[in-house]
Amino acid sequence: MKYMDFQNISLSALGMGCMRLPGDGMGYIDEAQTADMVDFAMKSGINYYDTAWGYHEGNSEIVIGKLLKKYPRDSYYLATKFPGYDLGNMGKVREIFEEQLKKTGVDYFDFYLFHNVCEMNINEYLDSKYGIFDYLFEQKQNGRIRHLGLSVHGSCDVLKRFLDAYGDYMEFCQIQLNWLDWDFQDAKSKVELLNERGIPIWVMEPLRGGKLAKLPDKTESQLRSVRPDDSAPAWAFNFLSAIDGVTVILSGMSDIDQMKENIDIFNNLNPLNDNEMNDIFRIAKEMTGEVPCTSCRYCTEYCPMEINIPGIIRLYNELNYSGGGFLVSMALSAIDEGKRPGDCIGCQSCEAVCPQQIKISEIMSDFAGKLK
Repeated sequence: MKYMDFQNISLSALGMGCMRLPGDGMGYIDEAQTADMVDFAMKSGINYYDTAWGYHEGNSEIVIGKLLKKYPRDSYYLATKFPGYDLGNMGKVREIFEEQLKKTGVDYFDFYLFHNVCEMNINEYLDSKYGIFDYLFEQKQNGRIRHLGLSVHGSCDVLKRFLDAYGDYMEFCQIQLNWLDWDFQDAKSKVELLNERGIPIWVMEPLRGGKLAKLPDKTESQLRSVRPDDSAPAWAFNFLSAIDGVTVILSGMSDIDQMKENIDIFNNLNPLNDNEMNDIFRIAKEMTGEVPCTSCRYCTEYCPMEINIPGIIRLYNELNYSGGGFLVSMALSAIDEGKRPGDCIGCQSCEAVCPQQIKISEIMSDFAGKLK
C-alpha cells in the first residue's frame, strides 16, 4: 500500500469510503460482508475510514465504529462529517457531534468535515449565529477532533468563499475529482485553488459512482490502445496519482472483490504522463458530449436577466450526461428566482458575443423543458 505524509502521520493513499457498503443500498448494511472488507482492508494496509451522519440512513457510522472497535485505536483513522446538506441541522451542531461520538463508540474523530459545502448552504455555514465553526474548532482544541476540514460539491466560487472565511483553519479539503470531471465539473479550478492555499486534497468519487469503472466498449478500446494492461479503474487511480496535492483517494467499495482490485492497483500505481493526460481529457469530452462553454463570461455582460449562463450550461451538461441527480437539483435550488433556465427571454444578445457560437437560447429552452 502506498502511504502519503500528512503532518506527522502516514495515511494510506487509498481510503475506505463507507457510503456504498454491502447491503440494500439504503439503510440495511450486511455486517458480515462489511466485517470481511474491514478486516481485509486493515490487513492490506488501509488505515483511513470515511463515514458520515447520513450514509446508509445513519447506520454507516454505527457499523463502521463497531467493526473498527476490535483494532487498537491508534491503528486507524476515522473520519465523519457535520451534515450541513440538511439546513434543518444547522442549529444542531453540538447535539449531532455528541451523538456521532456515541454511534461510532470513539472518544475522538481523527478527521472531521464540514459536509457538502455548496450553493444551497454556504450562507448558513458562514452565518455565525449557528456557531458551527466555533463549536467544531472548540472540539479540535479539546482534542475531540484531531484534524478539521471540509468536503465541497459546490462551485469553485463557493469553495473560495468558505476558504476566505475559514481557510486558515482548514487542514484538508475533500472534492469530487476524476478524469471526467477535471473539465466537465471544473475540478481543475478547485485543485488549483487548494494548491495555491497549501491545503491537501482528499478525493471523493474517483470512479464517479462506478461510471468510470465500467466504460463503453469504444472507450475501453481507446484506453487499452495506450495502456494495454490497465483496467478502467487503474486509469482512474493512475490519473489521480499524477495530480499535485492529492493525498487520500476515497473509494466507496461495495464488495470485497472491488476492494481487492483497488488495493492491487494502489500497490502498483503508475501515474499518467502528459501525453496520456491529453488522451484521457480528449476521451472525456467525447463521452460527455458537452456544450463547449469556456466560461469567458462575455454572455453574462449582455444578458438583461443577469443569468449566470456558464453556470447554467455546466448544469445542463451534467443533466444530459448523468440525468441530473442531486448535483443539478441542489445547484438549481440555490439559484434566485428570475435567474433560472426558464427565465431566459430568448433575446439572443448573449449569442451575438459568444466566441464558441453556442445557441444559448436553445439550451435554456431545452433545459427548462427537461425540468418540467
